[in-house]
Amino acid sequence: MKAIVNTDFHFEGQKGKYVGKVRDVYDIDNKYLVMVVSDRISAFDVVLPEGIPYKGQVLNRIAARFLDATADIVPNWKIAVPDPNVTVGYKCEPFKVEMVIRGYLAGHAWREYKAGKRTLCGVELPDGMVENQKFPTPIITPTSKAAEGHDEDISKEDVIAMGIATREEYEQLEKYTRAIFKRGTEIAAKQGLILVDTKYEFGKKDGKIYLMDEIHTPDSSRYFYADGYEERLAKGEHQKQLSKEFVREWLMANGFQGQVGQKVPEMTPEIVKGITDRYVELYENIVGEPFTREEYTVEQMEKNVADCLAKLK
Repeated sequence: MKAIVNTDFHFEGQKGKYVGKVRDVYDIDNKYLVMVVSDRISAFDVVLPEGIPYKGQVLNRIAARFLDATADIVPNWKIAVPDPNVTVGYKCEPFKVEMVIRGYLAGHAWREYKAGKRTLCGVELPDGMVENQKFPTPIITPTSKAAEGHDEDISKEDVIAMGIATREEYEQLEKYTRAIFKRGTEIAAKQGLILVDTKYEFGKKDGKIYLMDEIHTPDSSRYFYADGYEERLAKGEHQKQLSKEFVREWLMANGFQGQVGQKVPEMTPEIVKGITDRYVELYENIVGEPFTREEYTVEQMEKNVADCLAKLK
């Protein structure tokens, strides 16, 4: 199947279209959003030149599963999934902050820690930790939501001082973040996985806070296999993980970290197929059931969404 890397739909009541790194988002009557999860792939805030077949389906279906599994904790934007790559939901006014929560010292947090930093987003980090070690309590390290370019680390106090959220709103976001992460951790454990870190985005509709966007997907989260975690940690070995980190590692090994002047390494058909297979593996391990590779056209996608929107009128 060819990767779906862009869409150009024209739905009834369409007010606008936003093209992000991975998603095409259509505004319907300033009331609903049609979020198309394309097969584009980004790393280091750069969209890579080749799309990854089925990647959009994997992310959209995992996100839908976890939105349903956490709806008792916080209301969310999802109304329907009319197509494997598409979620239709309520339009909310987003908080311009990503609520990042970390249960373990990994990824960006580890790189900062290794560089000598002991404060991350206003959170004090204990001395003497090693890579992938579990925090005594999960820490929340928000990032500002950049319109373009890199998202930046930001502290709770800065979020409030900049008017991104009131103190009361931010503290509610923290409560929701911890509760959703706890639920995600419990679900992951049943699959023999550790939910290492993840991010959530929230918005408001009719004065109420809603959970938005994808959650607990391998693009927004990092998972380790629980089996062998302690042994690998004790030996200082890399953890066996389920996340997009393998793409970043391949890029770094080939001299690319999104810096000016660096060139994305060639993405051969073999590389692309390998990334597709890894995403399917991620789905099957996270969800615990086989992934069905559904082949269809962009025209079918447009019809499915149009039919769904007609029912919302």
